[in-house]
Amino acid sequence: MQKISNRNFLIILSVVVGIIGGLAASLLKVMTHYIASSLQNDIEWHYKYSFYLILPLIGILFSVLYVRKFLKGKNFEHGITPIIYAISRKSSRIEPHNVHSQIVTSAITVGFGGSCGLEAPIAYSGSAIGSNIARFFGLQYKEITMLLACGAAAGIAGAFNSPIAGMIFAIEILLPEFSIPAFIPLLMSAALASVISRMLYAEPLFHTATTEWEISALFFYVLLAVIVGIYTVYFAKISTVVKNKFAKIKNPYAKVWVSGGSLGIMIFLFPALYGEGYLTIQQMLDGKFDAIVKNSLFFEYSHLGWVIVCYTVLTLFAKSLASLFTLSGGGNGGIFGPSLVMGGLLGFAFAYGINQTGVVMLNVPNFVVAGMAGAMAGIMHAPLTGLFLIAEITGGYTLMVPLMLITSISYLINRSVLKHSIYTKGLAESGDLLSYEDKDRTVLSMMKLRYVLETNFIVLGPKQTPIDRQSQIIHSKRNIFPIVDDTGVLLGIIYSERLFSILLGEEEGANKPFDTLAQKPNDVIKESENMEIVMAKMNRDDVWILPVVNDENKYLGFVSKSSVFNKYRALLVRQGQYLE
Repeated sequence: MQKISNRNFLIILSVVVGIIGGLAASLLKVMTHYIASSLQNDIEWHYKYSFYLILPLIGILFSVLYVRKFLKGKNFEHGITPIIYAISRKSSRIEPHNVHSQIVTSAITVGFGGSCGLEAPIAYSGSAIGSNIARFFGLQYKEITMLLACGAAAGIAGAFNSPIAGMIFAIEILLPEFSIPAFIPLLMSAALASVISRMLYAEPLFHTATTEWEISALFFYVLLAVIVGIYTVYFAKISTVVKNKFAKIKNPYAKVWVSGGSLGIMIFLFPALYGEGYLTIQQMLDGKFDAIVKNSLFFEYSHLGWVIVCYTVLTLFAKSLASLFTLSGGGNGGIFGPSLVMGGLLGFAFAYGINQTGVVMLNVPNFVVAGMAGAMAGIMHAPLTGLFLIAEITGGYTLMVPLMLITSISYLINRSVLKHSIYTKGLAESGDLLSYEDKDRTVLSMMKLRYVLETNFIVLGPKQTPIDRQSQIIHSKRNIFPIVDDTGVLLGIIYSERLFSILLGEEEGANKPFDTLAQKPNDVIKESENMEIVMAKMNRDDVWILPVVNDENKYLGFVSKSSVFNKYRALLVRQGQYLE
């Protein structure tokens, strides 16, 4: 603190986070692919059907057992949503166990064939690395948030060997209130994570397969964008349906059987659903258009173009269910990867189907790449992440103009129907999402009720009288008094104006017990309520101060607009000093 400026210290820590995040990403990829290859090597493909029926179930079961046995009493969540929630409601604090638990459970889930991606778990693990390093050095909320974002960027960069996409993902999803100083720490973390990942696990996610795009195909890129945008809306809605259905199953092991069994059947019918699904996309990029059917029960029809198209469409919709079943049943993974696969399948079915008509011949790999970008942009509400990620991992910079069109159109279609992304919908509905369009709400969301709770009030007993407490009432600096019984339950309040009127003889009641003089407050604040609700209650009744109670209605103190405004000003000052 004495020798290094705040900005420089953040850069140093961002380097540390980037290195550790790159190591974590490499470890996750190595573990996952080791498990997958150990289960599949030296087994003829037609014998794998029997394994497909049980392997995903075993993976989900092992993941659930790991959480229940090794993380006893600790909260375990998956996906990007908990990271956003931590930023909004938990002062960017993420439990340390997520550094390793996300890696272990996702490697087991995907390695055994769970139909989801590794990117969300490694982003979660990276966020936990950044958050806990920041907390170790006693940094403040904004700095913890920055290093959390650095960790997420490092995780994505390491997973995809894509530093630009990792940085943009952090800005677009986690740091919507973007500022230029955020560039440097994010760049350092993402770049170093990518370097570490390349050193330890150099295999690229996809091999370059795209070529120059043609002006004559521009109409078809736009048409694909519209179709992809509509599909992303469908996926968001079916995601809510599946989550609600599984939420009704209370027994965690029952969820395992339902999800694992269903997933096994789907993979039996559609082998491309096994694991992440990137291998299928690579085969399409390599021009092996019949590969998706050849490895299935329908391999005898792999020479029929329309069978390939129809089977791909069925695989596309099965992939949406398979990924949601995997996650809802207890497996750990993310929608990040499946969105790429679904977009790729949709782009392939569209272009290959158009080619079957003979009217025009489209470059199929180009449309596979475009579909991947569009699906990610729509599902995640992250057009820039979709654009640069696909351009980086496929070498598709020659497709930059079509990618720009398809990501923006897909995003706009999804956003016109669904205000929030699949990550933020639940948080928005519960009021736990920071809105950077509303600065007041953002600052209020950062406040904790315990920091504005005032307790220096004179508590009056229900059987006491104004005469009994005359001295304390007269010398009190407060104008409101809580009346609390022997068990701590709040019975009511009374204002100093009325007490003075009683003590001066202007009103009867000097010898009446307080429980008969108590008046009901306009409202009460529950200790679990957030500051937005607190201010809404105050503004609704036009009151300056309200009592605070716990769930048992026991008195805790008061919260006033004065204390809220003072804390509000302090938070604004802290934001202004950030990175100075």
